[in-house]
Amino acid sequence: MKRILHLGPGNFFRAHQAWYTHHANAHGNETWQITGVSLKSSTARDNLAPQDCDYTLVINSVADTDYQRITVIDRILVGPENPQAIIDLIADPATVIVSLTVTEKGYHIDAKTGHLNTGNPDIAAEMSDGQPRTAIGFLAFGLQQRQQQNADPITIISCDNLSDNGATLKKLVQEFDQEASVGLADWLKKSVTFPGTMVDRITPATTDSLRQEVHQKTGWADASPVATELFSEWIIEDNFAAARPAWDQAGAQFVDDVSPFEQRKLRLLNGTHSFLAYAGLYTGHTYVHEAIADALLRKAVEDLMLEATATLPAAMHSDAADYCTELIERFANPALKHELAQIAGDGSQKLPVRILSTITDRDSKGIPSPRAFDAIAYWLVFIHQRSAAGADINDPLAKRFAEIQQSSDDRRSRLSAILQTLSPDASLDQDRILDRAETLLDA
Repeated sequence: MKRILHLGPGNFFRAHQAWYTHHANAHGNETWQITGVSLKSSTARDNLAPQDCDYTLVINSVADTDYQRITVIDRILVGPENPQAIIDLIADPATVIVSLTVTEKGYHIDAKTGHLNTGNPDIAAEMSDGQPRTAIGFLAFGLQQRQQQNADPITIISCDNLSDNGATLKKLVQEFDQEASVGLADWLKKSVTFPGTMVDRITPATTDSLRQEVHQKTGWADASPVATELFSEWIIEDNFAAARPAWDQAGAQFVDDVSPFEQRKLRLLNGTHSFLAYAGLYTGHTYVHEAIADALLRKAVEDLMLEATATLPAAMHSDAADYCTELIERFANPALKHELAQIAGDGSQKLPVRILSTITDRDSKGIPSPRAFDAIAYWLVFIHQRSAAGADINDPLAKRFAEIQQSSDDRRSRLSAILQTLSPDASLDQDRILDRAETLLDA
């Protein structure tokens, strides 16, 4: 039996990669198991371990609901409890693939340089003492031990919403290796591959009402069910160092170049999701399906989609209209109950690839991006209002936002400082964005 070691066993992973692997086992010639790794919290392990890491995937279409029991995870480890056990598993010959869903902030990319943020306290500490704390550290030290044991080649797969995620992850591991003198340079070139991927499946957070629903419908008191939509997509660069599950038998696509699919998804789905999150919360909505039902917000989303579509590769243009129509239908699915507040988290990490990329491409052609500017203005308002109220902000820059709030009595100066954290070097019409944000705050 072959193993996938997965860093970040949250809801999206369990609705997406675990689901694909579960179904690949049913159709392929080999059986794969997944061992999960929580890098910080023990919650996933504590909820799943008493039920042998099985869980219910609740697949909601507009017309029907399907309850599937997923049985592919064998256990979940918690990083701080036993880091060496995770390093040992990366080095174990039975581990053929390591995959990640650790969100954008889990890669510790310096927004100013695009390189590994070696000033991050966790990155700096693990470089100093050799004790891994982050996904990058675990990969570097685990691969070091695998190299020392002369184990087989291995594939590392990022499944996060990063632009060019495979190449980006490879670069970060290489930079960690260079800074910490791990000694991986030659071995990485010949024994490790980092395929790019595009992943797509809307997955809300688990609620008590979902647990009650699963218990009522299945008779099983599942502590950690996951809800998702019927639609699912996984595009994977065909660049594997060794064996892989029969994911294509479950609907995944292996391609030579992921980038056109990735760009379409980041700018059309993720970009409009972020716009809906901040604009929807501003206008008093709670869920995505409520926000997209608001005629003004729907029109704004359609406009933003048109702006983003113009920046896509030519090969993506022919079916872009149908793709956008399908996205709006997915957003409108009331069964998902996808909270806008969930999408609003980590905006400082998400907006550069979801929104700023559209602005940058259009600006290079001298084309304005009014709806993309609106998206950033709504984000500024969201951060400003929560900072002013002393409310928690789910963002790695939350401390910086609090400092900005105390730095000046002038509101525009504070808004400008928040905007600078997003991307200080981006080509932006800052006055236009600030004017729009102030108009929203004064409304």
